[in-house]
Parts: sequence; structure tokens; C-alpha cells
Amino acid sequence: MASNLKQSRPKPKKGKINWARNQEADFFANTVKLYRQGKYDSDSFRRFRLQHGAYGTRLADDYAMVRIKLPAGEIYPNQIERISQLSEQFSIGSAHFSTRENIQLHWVVLEDVSEILRGLSEVGLTSREACGNTVRNVMCSPLSGVCPDEEFDATPYALATARFFLRNPMAQNLPRKFKFNFTCCEKHGMVRMVDVGLIPQTREQNGTTQKGFKIFLGGGLGNKSFVGHQLEEFTPEEDLLYTSIAVMRIFDRLGDRKNLARNRMRYLVNDMGWEKFQNLVLKERAIVRATQSVVTRLNVDDTPNEIKRPIRVSDESGSTTIDGYARWLKGNTFKQKQQGYYSVFVTLEAGDITSNQLHVLSELIQDFSSEGLARAGFSQNISLRYVHEDDLPYLYTKLLSAGLAKSGSLTMSAPIGCSGTTSCNLALTNSHRLAKEIQRKFLELKLDEDDDLRDSSIKISGCPNSCGQHGIATIGFFGGGGRVDKDMYPNYMMQLGGRSDGETMLGISCLRVPAKRVIPVILKIIDVFKENKKPDDDLKSWIHRVVNGIDDSKIKSVNDLKEILTPLTLPPSKTEDPDFYADYGSDTSYHTKTGKGECAA
Repeated sequence: MASNLKQSRPKPKKGKINWARNQEADFFANTVKLYRQGKYDSDSFRRFRLQHGAYGTRLADDYAMVRIKLPAGEIYPNQIERISQLSEQFSIGSAHFSTRENIQLHWVVLEDVSEILRGLSEVGLTSREACGNTVRNVMCSPLSGVCPDEEFDATPYALATARFFLRNPMAQNLPRKFKFNFTCCEKHGMVRMVDVGLIPQTREQNGTTQKGFKIFLGGGLGNKSFVGHQLEEFTPEEDLLYTSIAVMRIFDRLGDRKNLARNRMRYLVNDMGWEKFQNLVLKERAIVRATQSVVTRLNVDDTPNEIKRPIRVSDESGSTTIDGYARWLKGNTFKQKQQGYYSVFVTLEAGDITSNQLHVLSELIQDFSSEGLARAGFSQNISLRYVHEDDLPYLYTKLLSAGLAKSGSLTMSAPIGCSGTTSCNLALTNSHRLAKEIQRKFLELKLDEDDDLRDSSIKISGCPNSCGQHGIATIGFFGGGGRVDKDMYPNYMMQLGGRSDGETMLGISCLRVPAKRVIPVILKIIDVFKENKKPDDDLKSWIHRVVNGIDDSKIKSVNDLKEILTPLTLPPSKTEDPDFYADYGSDTSYHTKTGKGECAA
């Protein structure tokens, strides 16, 4: 396969929207000085810090995690390059992709946060309202615009929604954080598991095609999770903003500001009852529509991105016989609806990427993405879209040399793991490291190549609060502690059968699994599935039948599965197996010491 030679790359494409305000970096630096001088009380400073996207770090008041918002998941090469530089200068030489299309820089000295904000502003990025009781990063499926099953691309609407609510006075002091998810279709999003979830729809009316959305309200994951409800059959695009404002106004008025454990909108919907909440939204929307100024509207820029296949930087050519290429191609690429193009998902270990890999990624976007940008995913990964099929082998070789060619990004072999005890104040276990251990074991066993496991998922949270989305996993875990006499060990509650597609449902609790027995338990579940599956089954469909008590094999319920798995979970004495009592990534005795959470600060 030949390619054209050129001497240098053109200037990388830059973002259409500048999300930053330069003065916010100076404002943050001055406020930190006042706080250090005792002129700003700690509670007020915490709220200020969170509003500007600086989250507390585990048991360390002098450090912060900076959460960088990527509205609709879009990120450009110059922005990735800047984050690479900032992670090397002010963080730990790496960055972390979250499940909500943010990039996080950990263990930043508090005084250096303003330097990061300043660097981000120079490339049009912000961390403003990435934390706190505000509208969080507005998400959009990385497959929006390329999915064969979508009715239209929701990306421009996600960007317009993010732009409207960023720094908007109505969104600065909500009872709790508020989340929007746009997606392409029912399969590729989590629209029923957020405050406002939206799927693009069209309908024929008076001989013309009208754009609109299917809107779900009141979903969310946490210590107590709820599946969202569909507002109405079809919401026209002109009612999108009115509906969003109406929902937020009701939440702002009626949300529980006193009970921090129950002040997400999903609790309000549950306590009030869906029909009553639905009627309130429809009435409030009529009021908003009648009273809002004509200038209060979404600025939707639906001008299509220029799609232009890049000219290569060198004349090297790829080969489909490269070791591991076929395996990578199967587990990491998605065939777009655009003829000849693929979306390539870069596999990360629990979302982590080094500063040098970010630098390489910036170059690869310029060299291989015909739209000139990348999209963060829902599964702690990143996607290069509009990669021409002829360029896939060569892209693989470049990813391989950067350590970014792990296979299985779109399979069960790439578990989600929240940050856990590596940085979170509330975490009870090192979910982050456990996810990496599972991924390494699955790849070693080549389970990413097993079609029966492809559409299933493993998601892990370090506590019940569900940042790792365990409630919607085929096999989910949330952390806690176990005890034998006076000795504690890291432990997880395992849940089965969760899913976030068209049949969205929450997982069913099965049994507690010690951290060092999680991998054997998962492998045993796979073995039992293989023994009892029907010819057309995959793991996801089989577990779905088991948790609903409708399978006709010898495994007729979760209790049957629990009986088989329980012997694997019995703890040995500390004398017999001292490693059992230490968490992954730790050589000290396990404990459940936590700090003050900031999710509702």
C-alpha cells in the first residue's frame, strides 16, 4: 500500500468553540492566596474550587485533581498536546480519561491549579463546572455522526446545550450536580441513567421531515439508582431548550437541599411519582416557552465538519500480516456508515495514558483522522474517527510503537474502574488497579477474541456511589471491607445483569467477593456460562435470563450461581495467605479509612 510523501504536517485543526475565559486562572490564583491567608473559610473555598473543576484528593488538602471538560467528547490535537505538557509539568506525568468524557490530572499542588487553568485557556479548554452543583460536562456518544442506526447527528445539539449552560446563572447553585447525555441510538448511550438523556428522532409531518428527540428524565447511578422515564413520544428540536430549562427549574425549586444523600433529581422523581413530575415538566415548559425572550435559544451549528483524508507524514506502508493486527482490528474498530471509514477506539488501562502517549496521540489524529479531531468515549477510552480502511494497518503499527495497541477496547476485556483509593476520599478499595488486573488477565487468556463475551461488560466502583457504573454492568462490583477476627481485607459486592441499552435494567446483588478472588470468580462465571449456554447465547443474554429466573438450564436463578461461586469467596486465615488481606497496589494492611466526600460540597 503506497502513500504520498510530505515533509511536515499542516497546522492542526482547532476547535470551533472557545470554552475558556482567561481571567478565571488569575481569579483562582488570587482566591487560593486568600484561602492560605485565612481570609476564605474552608467550606466556601471548597465550593469555589469545585465550581472551577478542582476536586479534592484523598486525605491530602494541599493537592487537587483538575477535571478538564470535553463537551460532546470532542478534543483537538493542539489540546491533547497541551494536556500532555501540563501533565508533565504539574501532575504525575499521566492523565486519566473518565467515563463522562472528561480528562483528569491528578495530584496537582493547589497553587499549580491556576497554571493548568491558564494553559488550558490558551487552547480553548476549561474545567469550569466540571465539579460542583452545576450542569456537568454534556456528553455525546463518540459514534454520533457515524452510527448506521442514528437518525441524525446529535453532536451539534450537545455542543449547543453545553455552551448555553456553561457559566449560566440558572445553573450555578443547583441542589446537586445535573447531567445531560446525548447519544446516537438506543444501543450506544446511557440515556436512561442520567438526569436528562436524549436520543435523536425524526418524524414525518405535513410532507416534511422534522427533527426531534426522545427524552428520558430522572435516571441516575449511585448508592441508590433509578432508570429514567420517557417524557413523551416525540420532542421537537425547538422544544429541546425549553424542556431542559423546565426540568432544571423544577429541580432547582423542589430538590432536597438539606438531605445531601437524597438531593439528586432521581430522588425527587421517585418520591413525587413519575406522572406528577411529568405533568409538572410539561406545564413548566409551556410557561418557559411563553415567557423566555426570543434571544434565549440554542445556537446549534450543524455545519458539517470537513472530511479530508490526511496526507501521510512518511511513505511507510502498513501490512495486514502484522502480528496482532487481526485481533486488534476485531476488538477496537467500528465500521462507520460512511463508506470506507472506521472509528478506531484506543484501549487504555482503566483510562490512564502517559504524557508521551498523549503527544503521540496528538500526531496520530493529524495523520489518520479525516475529521481532524478525536472523541472521548463512555468507557474510559478515546476514538479516532474517519480513519480510512486502507490506513488501518499503518495506524496499528504506530499505536503499537507507542504502547497504545492493546486489543479489546470494545469488548468485555476492557473493564471500567473508577479512581478508587488511588485518589478518591470516599473509596474503600482500589477499583482502579483491579480493573487493570482483570484487563491484563483477560488479554493474556485472549478472551477479547471470544464473540460470546464481546457485548458484555465489567464495571468496578471503589464504593457504593457508582462512579464506576457497576449498576449497569453485566458483571459489576462495588467496594467495601470484610473481616476475619481482627483482620480486614478488601471486599466487593458483585452485581449481575445490569445493562444500559434498550432493555436498561439495574444489576441484581449476588454475593460478596474478596478483591483477590474477583478474577477467579469472573472466570468461573464464564465457565458455567459455557457449560449451560444455548447455541445463540452470549454471556450478556444468558445472565439476563438467569437474574430474571427464566433460564431453563440447571442455573435457574442467581441463587444457583451463588451456590457454585461461594466456595471461591471463603477467606483464608492471614497466616495461610497474607496477600489476601492487602489490596491491589498495596503491601500494607487493609483499612477502610476515608476522607470527606465532595460530591455534594
